Amino acid sequence: MKRLGIFLALAITLPVLAQSKTVGSHGPDCSGGWPTNMAFVHLKNEGITTNDKIDFSKTKTVRLASEQAGKNLYHQVYYVRFTEKSGNSIEAIAVHDASPEECSMTGVEVFVVSKHLNPERQ
Repeated sequence: MKRLGIFLALAITLPVLAQSKTVGSHGPDCSGGWPTNMAFVHLKNEGITTNDKIDFSKTKTVRLASEQAGKNLYHQVYYVRFTEKSGNSIEAIAVHDASPEECSMTGVEVFVVSKHLNPERQ
C-alpha cells in the first residue's frame, strides 16, 4: 500500500504523455483499453458521470508504473482523465494486473482524484 501512495502522488504531478500500445521490458501498455474502460464503468456505477456527459474524444490515459509481478504478469498503475462536455474533468487512478497477451488479468481498482493541487502541470 505504501508504494501505491507514491504512485498516487506521481499521478497528480506528472503531465499527460503520448499514448503507446507497445509491449516492452515494462510489460504491455494498456492505455485507452482495459484500465480506461473499467475506470469509466466504476465512475458510472458510482453515479459520478454518465455516457452523455463525457466527450470520449478527449479522454487521456497514461501508464504511470508497471512492475513485473510474475512470469508474464505486470502490476500496473494508470492515470485516466475524462473530460465532460461541460469542460469539467474527472481524474482517476486505475490499478490492475496485465500480461503481454491480456490486459484484463485482474479487475481494476479505481481511485478518484478529488483535488488536483498543481493543475498548471497538466
